Amino acid sequence: MSEADAENVLIEYYRRYVGDPDRTIDVYAGFGLFSAGIALGVIGVVVFLYSATLDPTAASTFAVREVAAVAGAVGLPALLFGIVVLLPVDRRMLYLAGAGIAVTLAATGAFTWAYPHNWNVVVNTDYSARIVAVYALGLVAVIGATGGALVAHRVERVAGGAGAAGAAGGAGTEGGVADASGGSGSEAAGSGGEAVTEESVRADIERELEDAELTWGGVERSETRRLELNTSAVDEADVDAEKLAGSATETRTTSGTVNDAVSELKGLQGGDVKTDSGQGTDDQAAKLRELREQQRKEAEEDDEDGSVVDRIKGLFG
Repeated sequence: MSEADAENVLIEYYRRYVGDPDRTIDVYAGFGLFSAGIALGVIGVVVFLYSATLDPTAASTFAVREVAAVAGAVGLPALLFGIVVLLPVDRRMLYLAGAGIAVTLAATGAFTWAYPHNWNVVVNTDYSARIVAVYALGLVAVIGATGGALVAHRVERVAGGAGAAGAAGGAGTEGGVADASGGSGSEAAGSGGEAVTEESVRADIERELEDAELTWGGVERSETRRLELNTSAVDEADVDAEKLAGSATETRTTSGTVNDAVSELKGLQGGDVKTDSGQGTDDQAAKLRELREQQRKEAEEDDEDGSVVDRIKGLFG
């Protein structure tokens, strides 16, 4: 990748995630500090893990740990300061972050002077607490500047987006009003002054609603017709009130049983013939004997008729 391509990639990333840069140097410095901070942090972790494999009493082990501590102590503020440089914030945030970086670098230099003989020891003078306090003060300043830069950038983007949307909406409204006024003027000039009225708009809305299929709670509208007869406006001589009232016949039954009611209902329909039966067993037996006697007589008559026919056939056979 050539240098020009690399520059274009950085500018493209900056425009995508931050915005249009004010100065190109801010883009390069910000990305450089951010990348350097990440690299120093990774180096510090790897070197510290490597020192764990060495002899803890050897002097070289302390030197390796010192390198790891310095790399981590410098890498974290550099990463945060790169974010502040990248964001288009107030100069005061840059000054605060720069002061914090200076304090952390001074504390790191004091650490290299005090380690290992005056660092967390009992025999000699211990400067570890003082150096850590100074370093923490500088790191807090850098973190505060970074947080302020991020919040200010976020607020600026939200306000800018809202302002752009409002400007676009206002421009659209003005354009619509201008188009409407210009269109109405041109139409009035071309069509003889025809204007849109409230009545015409309401008529258009009602016409569209008539064609629309409206539902109530998901139930489709049913098209029904209702016939209403107004007899007040018609002459009494032309209207037969009895026929209008209907000629239905009401039939009541006095029996208390369901079977009798069903039987009478079938009789009204013409389906069944009502049959009387006796209330006692003697009456039923008498009826049964009469029925059998009648059937026997009918059978004898059929036999006599058959025998006469057979005799006539024999005479002519």
